[in-house]
Amino acid sequence: MYTAGLTVSQLQMSAQTYKGTEQYARAKRAQVTLNEMWAERFGARGVHFHAMHPGWADTPGIDASLPTFSKVMGPLLRTPEQGADTLVWLTADRQPLESNGRFWLDRRSRSIHKFPSTKKTDTPERRREMWDWVARTAGV
Repeated sequence: MYTAGLTVSQLQMSAQTYKGTEQYARAKRAQVTLNEMWAERFGARGVHFHAMHPGWADTPGIDASLPTFSKVMGPLLRTPEQGADTLVWLTADRQPLESNGRFWLDRRSRSIHKFPSTKKTDTPERRREMWDWVARTAGV
């Protein structure tokens, strides 16, 4: 996600061009952007939206999609339980109710952008394009 810009036209890859790690990053970028958009549109109704990053956890998905990374970083990877900690905290603690549309890691709100190159793709026009794409794709 941190290296993927908001590019609606690339949210659906064909079977011929599909690359799992790239598609995951694009989908995650879309998720955290939609999270902010949902909070803006529906937050006044008392609904809270949050997204979270589990950190790099030692899971079968990491082993399969990033085998070299998994092998090299294995000793530093989190357990699945450690990765789930922030998710459990978000559902059980009162602090997340004081905000909306945030992206969390280790129980702390974080920026959805680490690099200027991804931030510059997050424009009002692209957000509108994404909203329209989601509505069309969902059939609403």
